[in-house]
Amino acid sequence: MRKIFILAITIFIAQLSFAQADSIAPIYLRFPTIPQFTIDKAPDSTKFTREDLKKRKTTVFIIFSPDCEHCQHETEALIANIDKFKNAQIVMVEYLTYEQMIKFYKDYKIANYPNIIMGREAKYFLPAFFDVKSLPAIYVYDKKGKFKQAFSGSVKIEKIAAVL
Repeated sequence: MRKIFILAITIFIAQLSFAQADSIAPIYLRFPTIPQFTIDKAPDSTKFTREDLKKRKTTVFIIFSPDCEHCQHETEALIANIDKFKNAQIVMVEYLTYEQMIKFYKDYKIANYPNIIMGREAKYFLPAFFDVKSLPAIYVYDKKGKFKQAFSGSVKIEKIAAVL
């Protein structure tokens, strides 16, 4: 009888611990406002922070890697449909080398799109904050800086634009 009681208590405790682990939401959902961040902006490596964002404007974060084919295709689609994002500011963040980012910046002529800010975040804060599991990872915040929706992996640009 004692062994059955101990087994039941052990199972109960195990279920509680698993339930708590599953119920922990990612940080960006627990704190649904634009986080504090600092990136080294292309092309001149100047610092860019949350305070530099334009006020009362939808913000789209795109966590990407310059060597990711899905990210390259997503960027091509974004540029081809940039008119759908004219009322949004887009912050493209990567965490590899600065040289790789600059090559990507030049290859895709990001300088031609004033509403796109591209930068490198060496501390890996944003990928951890957003709990990035696949690239590109896209996070949309409304004009008040409140989280609206996340997209993971390749997604049609129209789907993102519909959330703006």
